[in-house]
Amino acid sequence: MKVIQMIPTIAYGDAVGNDAIAMQKAIRAMGYETNIYAEHVIPPITKKTALTLDKVPELTKEDVILYHLSTGSQLNFDVANYPARLIVVYHNVTPPHYFADNDQLIREINEWAMEGVRFLAKHADYCLADSNYNKQELLAYGYKCPIDVLPILMPLEDYTAKPDAKVLKKLQSDKTTLLFTGRIAPNKCQQDVIRTFYYYKKYYNPNSRLILAGSFKEENLYYAKLKRYVYELGMEEDILFTGHTKFASILAYYRMADAFVCMSEHEGFCVPLVEAMLFDVPILAYNSSAIPDTLGGAGLLLQDKNPLEAAAVLHRLMN
Repeated sequence: MKVIQMIPTIAYGDAVGNDAIAMQKAIRAMGYETNIYAEHVIPPITKKTALTLDKVPELTKEDVILYHLSTGSQLNFDVANYPARLIVVYHNVTPPHYFADNDQLIREINEWAMEGVRFLAKHADYCLADSNYNKQELLAYGYKCPIDVLPILMPLEDYTAKPDAKVLKKLQSDKTTLLFTGRIAPNKCQQDVIRTFYYYKKYYNPNSRLILAGSFKEENLYYAKLKRYVYELGMEEDILFTGHTKFASILAYYRMADAFVCMSEHEGFCVPLVEAMLFDVPILAYNSSAIPDTLGGAGLLLQDKNPLEAAAVLHRLMN
């Protein structure tokens, strides 16, 4: 029996791709023949880790496909054509409305992804959801097959690696450092993190700074709005947008952080919460989507986003 994984795109630094790679190691350790197959294999990932779809071996009804579902792709529909048993690994899809005013392409891709989620409800033999939030979403989409919750597999030993020494040296300071990690995207609501930081710095701790560690495109409208907002607040020297960063740099940011502030409104799991917990960084987060599932009581949850209240709670948390 072969147990293979399929995914539209696999790339380093992406939580879904990292989950597939961790699963591959676990499946091989169980003694099964396995590989990852993707529409797009993004370097530096090589064929030692993942192959393209044209390399999928001949499958039978005794074989198993674990399909990672998180984005729009033709594979969301084509995966149902293979004779193997189908396990959908559901990572959630960001609701398209978040991108309506910022990125029409992403909005359309996510609408297509939701079509794929609905389509596979009739074809999945079994589902694994990253969180209970994701499980409830599958049930709402009409999935009748068994569904279990399996949090994203994280190789925690990787986090014992040395952080980037150059980043540590560059950021060395007596300033209180607030951190949020995650790509610059409307659903992650970096504007609310900035708002909270503004009041925290103004009323509680002028000797503070904010690091927003996550990838962005210069031409992205949401990123442009954030940069304009920071300029209007006069905080250009206090807020760092890192852009895409290497793993060693991420480790350095967590080492520097005094608190992790998450105002995201939509997360299927939210790996950075686990990372912050791993580094013993206190967490302040907005109570939304899968965040309370993942946090599990290991931080403070806000019930609304009033930035004055959030800044006060952050001050209490820090002291």
